Amino acid sequence: MARPDKAAAVAELTEKFRGSSAVVLTEYRGLTVTQLKELRTALRGNATYAVVKNTLSAIAARDAGIEGLDDQLKGPTAIAFVDGDAVAVAKGLRDFAKAHHQLVVKGGVLDGKPLSADDVTKLADLESREVLLAKAAGAMKAKLYQAAYLFTAPASQAVRTIDALRDKRATEETAA
Repeated sequence: MARPDKAAAVAELTEKFRGSSAVVLTEYRGLTVTQLKELRTALRGNATYAVVKNTLSAIAARDAGIEGLDDQLKGPTAIAFVDGDAVAVAKGLRDFAKAHHQLVVKGGVLDGKPLSADDVTKLADLESREVLLAKAAGAMKAKLYQAAYLFTAPASQAVRTIDALRDKRATEETAA
């Protein structure tokens, strides 16, 4: 790797690996340039999608401290460097792969842990962050209502008991 252009490419890839929250490797064999452009557009905002050389990517991943990609860096490889929502990128890749069977998800890395292709599919099956947060907020709100009811129940029961005693006393006084 004595050539300065290769050293610059490795340095750029290393920075992309370090700056990404997740990395997803795909095989793009058989996709046209138009289809790759369509995929890049679909992933824009959450990831950058780049066709890379395997040897330079392996060196850059090692330099960035990422392990477990060497087995996946075989054949024509493109990498989605995730800087946004990893679930959204996994869903985008899954949906694109359903429409274009040539795209194959090989695996990747999420928060420093290697992912298999099945793990990326499981990640794509997760609901979005906003939906999960809304569900958590709804569950907390329900628990708060439950607690409020629990705290007010003895007081309202005491009021009903006192009213019943007043009514009973009033009927006893009118009867006597």
